[in-house]
Amino acid sequence: MSKNIFKHIKITIVKKLILVAVVFICNFLNGQTKIKGTISSDEITFENVEVTLNKSLKSKTDSDGNYLFENIANGSHEITVVFEGFQTQKKRISVKDTSEITLNFELIPEKQKKNELDEIVITGTLKPVSRLESAVPVEVFKPTFFKKNPTVNIFDALQNVNGVRPQLNCNICNTGDIHINGLEGPYTLVLIDGMPIVSGLSTVYGLSGIPNSLLERIEVVKGPASSLYGSEAVGGLINIITKNSKNAPTFSVDGFSTGWGEANLDLGAKANLGNTASVLTGVNYFNYSKPIDNNDDNFTDVTLQDRISVFQKWNFNRKSKKIFSLAGRYFYEDRWGGEMQWRKKHRGGSEVYGESIYTSRYEFIGSYELPVKEKMLFSFSYTNHDQNSVYGNTPYLAKQNIGFGQLTWDKRLKNHDFLFGTAIRYQLYDDNTTATVKEDKTWIPSLFVQDEIHLAEKHSLLLGARYDYNSNHGNIFTPRLAYKWKINNNNILRLNAGTGFRVVNLFTEEHAALTGSRDVIVLEDLKPERSYNANINLLKKWYLKDGSFMSWENAVWMTYFTNSIIPDYDTNPNQIIYKNLDGYAKSSGFSSNLDLIMGNEWKASLGVTYMDVFKNENGIKTRPVLTEKFSGTWSVSYAIPKWFLTIDYTGNLYGPMKLPLLGDLDPRKPYSSTYSIQNIQFTVSKIKNCEIYLGIKNLLDWTPNKGTPFIIARSNDPFDNDVVYDNNGNVVPTQNNPYALTFDPSYVYGPNQGIRSFIGIRYSLY
Repeated sequence: MSKNIFKHIKITIVKKLILVAVVFICNFLNGQTKIKGTISSDEITFENVEVTLNKSLKSKTDSDGNYLFENIANGSHEITVVFEGFQTQKKRISVKDTSEITLNFELIPEKQKKNELDEIVITGTLKPVSRLESAVPVEVFKPTFFKKNPTVNIFDALQNVNGVRPQLNCNICNTGDIHINGLEGPYTLVLIDGMPIVSGLSTVYGLSGIPNSLLERIEVVKGPASSLYGSEAVGGLINIITKNSKNAPTFSVDGFSTGWGEANLDLGAKANLGNTASVLTGVNYFNYSKPIDNNDDNFTDVTLQDRISVFQKWNFNRKSKKIFSLAGRYFYEDRWGGEMQWRKKHRGGSEVYGESIYTSRYEFIGSYELPVKEKMLFSFSYTNHDQNSVYGNTPYLAKQNIGFGQLTWDKRLKNHDFLFGTAIRYQLYDDNTTATVKEDKTWIPSLFVQDEIHLAEKHSLLLGARYDYNSNHGNIFTPRLAYKWKINNNNILRLNAGTGFRVVNLFTEEHAALTGSRDVIVLEDLKPERSYNANINLLKKWYLKDGSFMSWENAVWMTYFTNSIIPDYDTNPNQIIYKNLDGYAKSSGFSSNLDLIMGNEWKASLGVTYMDVFKNENGIKTRPVLTEKFSGTWSVSYAIPKWFLTIDYTGNLYGPMKLPLLGDLDPRKPYSSTYSIQNIQFTVSKIKNCEIYLGIKNLLDWTPNKGTPFIIARSNDPFDNDVVYDNNGNVVPTQNNPYALTFDPSYVYGPNQGIRSFIGIRYSLY
């Protein structure tokens, strides 16, 4: 009996197994599968979006923005997404087996082109204008661009922008500035919401304190902009545009750490105060407190930092729909670098060498559109920057206040689009150096006008002029011209030309004047720098049949200086000499950018820049230090939707740069080698509104000490106690100083951090 029961059970099990196998084989042969995905725009999902399969089978997204089609047969299928206010999107997909397929859609507003080239920009003309229609070429970078290689601040984030290079100026305290097209950092104007508040002291000491959490987008203009923005906008400008609370998530957090012990946290929160206003708050905290000396010179490879930045922006809702916003930011940083045994008790002493910088800074920005029929906007800002620094036993105590107010009137008359404006800038600067015996107060009132003339359907001409009166240097006039020829929707030619001027503020801009043992020599009164600029830009676009997109942008530029204040490191190795230029200086070159979007998986951006930068005095042509001949950047992204995975490979390449040696006996290389820093990142986004990312920075483990005997000169004697001088003040070679060197940390052209891992998480709640 029991045998029959057992036999019956076996037969039953076999039958069921056969049945399961038959069902599986049938499903496999019929190719039944699922297609699912999420519909979103700028990380916001939408409910009740209509999704159609093969023009017949319809579905709608749920409250989380998800759609689903089941029992899909093998073959080719077309999915269409339609949602009011957004462009209709279609994608084709091939089903070959029973694997579940994930196909996400990123909705694009009707007024925005797929490649985002038609978005609104303001930097080129000081008023909102379509990027395609702008006579001035403007490059736009959104947070998604910088997320491909996460960094702790905007200064570092710019390393992957073609033609833009964050330059470190000191091996010890790691301060730096931003070069555009080979021109030094002081020629780059950095704006926040169009306000020129990153200037002077903050050009060197404040850039690292701008957190990514407040970033809506960055607009970059390469070339002349002095006619609109005044001093410092000679080489170009970078406009950091902060988030509008209307588009920001209710709460967001982004935190990551690296294998070097760095920790960064960004927090954001939004609140609506009824119908009156909305407020956006952002907090950034960064800490690095682990001294590392991998190159064995007894000095920290990377500056230790502890900083916090708090940002808040208010947008007020007016019945007239006119603009009224207020924003403020407070920033504090404590950074130090130096000998590994340095502690706070050594600050300012001669026992152990260290460079310690305390920075306290607050900013206030506002925009108010006047309650009149005409379109008139009043913008204002105020900053207070307090610097308490010591370089070894040399104190540098400085303060800077900048107040700025500007009124613009936007007026259109027939085929003329006018912008009239007046501005006033007040700057107070004081420090404890001999260069500033008393407080330096400067008033600069300005008038400017711009007229964009629509000559014909495809041709427009922009004319502009600015008059400034500098209380220290008198009258300054800067004209501007721009021409745009829209050959067709896929080909645009732009020509820009103008003049520039800049007033040098020596000790706030030249870090080498404060660190090391070189004497600073100013041979004469330094006059304002003046330049003539021109560039030509050609943009070409291709829309391929398979939905892929490609754009290719090429630019040629030239900047000619009739006066330029370039530090001279070569005439005397013990000195840095400053004087007005007796001759001329020139920066010229070309750049090329290629952007590709291939299907739903591949995106790539490639850029290359070639530069020829030199000064010519008395017929002698010389190249400035720390200026590369060529550079390249790239970003390649590959998405695997069914794994919820995105892979980002980013990097840059820099050609040789002339380096500041300390004399003929200095054994270090006079030119840097060509080097590349490359990174890879893996991002998993399986959880709604959440991303986990991890990767490796500096995959090639490149550091500037490779191939050279040392980076910091006389690191074993930072106070030059054992240096011997002759009667003329020149260093004498001795047994313990065979190369006749003094202590100097200015031989720097790239970051000292080698290969390192990182891991982080982002979460946004809408």
